[in-house]
Amino acid sequence: MFYLDTLRVVLTILVVLHHIGQAYGPTGGAWPVQEATRAAVLSPFFTVNRSFFMSLFFMISGFLAVGALERHGFRRFVRSRLVRLGIPVLVFGLIGMVVRFFFLNEQVSNWTRLFNAGHLWYLEHVLLFSVVYAAWRLLRNRARSTAQAKPERPVPGLPVTLAALLVVAVLCGLVRIWSPIDRWTNVLGFIATAFADVPRDLAFFIFGVLAARRGWFERYPTRRGMGWLGVGLAAAAAMYAWRLVPHGGLALSDKAFGLVYLAWEELVAFGFCIGLLVAFRQFANRQGRLAGMLAANQYSVYFWHVGIVVVIQVAVRALSIPPLAKFGLVSLVAVPLVFLWSALMRKIPAVRAVL
Repeated sequence: MFYLDTLRVVLTILVVLHHIGQAYGPTGGAWPVQEATRAAVLSPFFTVNRSFFMSLFFMISGFLAVGALERHGFRRFVRSRLVRLGIPVLVFGLIGMVVRFFFLNEQVSNWTRLFNAGHLWYLEHVLLFSVVYAAWRLLRNRARSTAQAKPERPVPGLPVTLAALLVVAVLCGLVRIWSPIDRWTNVLGFIATAFADVPRDLAFFIFGVLAARRGWFERYPTRRGMGWLGVGLAAAAAMYAWRLVPHGGLALSDKAFGLVYLAWEELVAFGFCIGLLVAFRQFANRQGRLAGMLAANQYSVYFWHVGIVVVIQVAVRALSIPPLAKFGLVSLVAVPLVFLWSALMRKIPAVRAVL
């Protein structure tokens, strides 16, 4: 299944570009480097990205967790997840504490702000979801007195998919009444959580688990998948048009816009998460030397990229060029550099064992 490797590489590059853009575009997220002028064209870029790319990561993670658990068993699976996911979070958080308290002289006003996982919040959530899934499988298997054959389940049709889309949209809407988008909380003092997106991310992790156990990735009809990709592309194009084309006569109330946005967001999420998987399965299920190298370093890039990106952004801060040009320049330098750095770091056996 080389296409999953390739898709994760593309998603990782998209994450790097998203973080690069936070210095140069209008975003609700925090970032260490903030330019005075912003490129408006990056606004829909952020909105479209956040609507699907992490959920697609979660779906792939759920899919891969099933096979890993079946191969290794409960104890080895949990131990491997603690090493591969827990250690990077711990190292990043401790390094951040040293930088913030000893170099930036930051004062801690609340213990819940002591540990900051930053962009590795995704690893924290995948670790939590994976351990809960493994525990559920262990308890379920013990409760069964006899082995039962698992009948092949049909791939979800349009009514089931639309029902799932509606449920996820409603759950996200209910959560966002008290926790809006981009409000972050450190649950238990160390699990960075934006509750506004948890229903969607958890749902797609579950979808990935179901897909692995029922063979949905392999059997999903190509034509239907391309249709969902078209839905995602059309919804993304609509957001670019809404944000960049004047539409004074089409103003919506906050409540109406919120409802429309929830529906739009899930159309993007379901459209791209289904459509990209099918498209990559059909057209990118091969792996040459370069693709293999990128895939081997994809996870390491996710860990390292923030520090490298910030250093480059600081280096080009004095350049008198438009913010969009800086975005392009930093992207051209940072993406290959962070893959090269990751490959070099993974030559260290201890690093390679984790990343």
